[in-house]
Amino acid sequence: MSASLHPTGPWEPAMRAALDEARAARATGDVPIGAVVVDAAGAVLGRGRNVREAEADPTGHAEVVALRAAARARGEWRLEGCTLVVTLEPCTMCAGAAVLSRVERVVFAAYDDKAGAVGSLWDVVRDRRLNHRPEVLAGVLAEESAALLQEFFAAHR
Repeated sequence: MSASLHPTGPWEPAMRAALDEARAARATGDVPIGAVVVDAAGAVLGRGRNVREAEADPTGHAEVVALRAAARARGEWRLEGCTLVVTLEPCTMCAGAAVLSRVERVVFAAYDDKAGAVGSLWDVVRDRRLNHRPEVLAGVLAEESAALLQEFFAAHR
């Protein structure tokens, strides 16, 4: 795991917005993962939460939903200068989407030792064979995000 650790710093407001999205996902029965895409000034361009259960969509991950919303807001698929902020380390699909959207950085809260693709199991976003490699910052409000996930899974066992 080679991501830089930033406990809060300037990313806390965006992570709090992502945590709000995660809580909204939990309310619909989805795993509580939330994401936002912010521009260089910190303005939220796109919001997303897991909607796999709510919309019966296997690609309905928070990151994909947020990236799509940001691209619509910008009117183009290239999200250069933007940051994807997510409550859990992205999976392979979402890490690939971050690379393909050309986000400048990926900021996440908690590591995902079971499916993480930004340093845990894989490191898709920093694969030197790819043409774009976003900066990675990990650990922003990690304890709060992990607690939300633990509560959800404890209630569903």
